[in-house]
Amino acid sequence: MNIAPRGLLIPSLALAVLAGAMVARQTQLQSGQPSVEAGIAQADEAATRSGRNHGPGKELKTRLETAIFGAGCFWGVEAAFRQLKGVRDAACGYSGGTVENPTYEQVCSDATGHAEVVEVRFDPAVVTYDELLNAFWKMHDPTQVNRQGPDYGSQYRSVIFYKSEAQKKAAEDSRSELERSGRLRQPVATQIQPAGKFWRAEEYHQRYYEKHGLKGCAVR
Repeated sequence: MNIAPRGLLIPSLALAVLAGAMVARQTQLQSGQPSVEAGIAQADEAATRSGRNHGPGKELKTRLETAIFGAGCFWGVEAAFRQLKGVRDAACGYSGGTVENPTYEQVCSDATGHAEVVEVRFDPAVVTYDELLNAFWKMHDPTQVNRQGPDYGSQYRSVIFYKSEAQKKAAEDSRSELERSGRLRQPVATQIQPAGKFWRAEEYHQRYYEKHGLKGCAVR
């Protein structure tokens, strides 16, 4: 029995497999059947258009935007924003202060300058920034200075941290409209400031109401 040298067997086998694949490919093209590659490409394109394709290198057609709001204790504010259709994520955190990566205890000391805030990631094709502003005004009392209800201190101030000039103008216009509406007995105390570093709060603060079975304030 003659046994071909191992070095010759593998190339011969590889050539045979390649030849078989080429014949199958030619038969497929002649029959008019779509190729596997074409099918994958079509499915991939459809998934991207529908927003289902989240794999590496797959960019969604709709880009999410970010907004930052302070309206008192961030637990309820986060829960309220999560009720809105088009809000993809909401995170509790701190912004507007001078200390790097502050802890909850440091912020509660009212010495770091931070406000308790919620960073909202939203799909502008579903919910606009103006609609987020309308929800923001309704979920707290914007006339209170450095407090909300029983919580007091500058960390509980009413504040909008804008991420762009467009957000700044929208926030200022919205605040002016609220002041002219006559719905409030006191002047609006909400600050409008450029967004600085957002520091995500400790994990036990995230989705606090959800974790503890509490109900947040309904957005009217």
